[in-house]
Amino acid sequence: MTSELKPGDDAPLFILPSSDGKKVDLTSYRGKRHVILYFYPKDDTPGCTKEACAFRDSFAELKKAKAVILGVSLDSLASHQKFVEKYTLPFLLLSDTDAAVSKAYGVYKLKNMYGRKFWGIERSTFLIDPKGKVTHLFRRVKVDAHLDEVLSALKELKRV
Repeated sequence: MTSELKPGDDAPLFILPSSDGKKVDLTSYRGKRHVILYFYPKDDTPGCTKEACAFRDSFAELKKAKAVILGVSLDSLASHQKFVEKYTLPFLLLSDTDAAVSKAYGVYKLKNMYGRKFWGIERSTFLIDPKGKVTHLFRRVKVDAHLDEVLSALKELKRV
């Protein structure tokens, strides 16, 4: 079992297939952009749709802050592509079908819903700076206020 990530830690590296059919290597953003790496349970479900659309609606503002958004779930590429098309998402969704990256970030958890236990993603976001360090962690994210938390964290980083 890996220890919990904390601010200042190196972000676990990965290469994952994305909704545009290419592979995304986290190191390709080094020295260039902040990465908003958000993990979500399932494509096209109410909370996940609301979260993705909030990032979509603030895409220009996040891009201006030199941030790229990457969404990660256990869903297939076909599912991601449908989700992107349905909601016109302007950012990439990454497919972590074996949960290796979700485990590396400590978000693959035993969940309990209506008495049924299962393994899945705990909604979480990691803000990674251009040096590849985790600067902010948001665990057990509540969708409604989350975008404001991410924007505040990015503004805080600009002041530092």
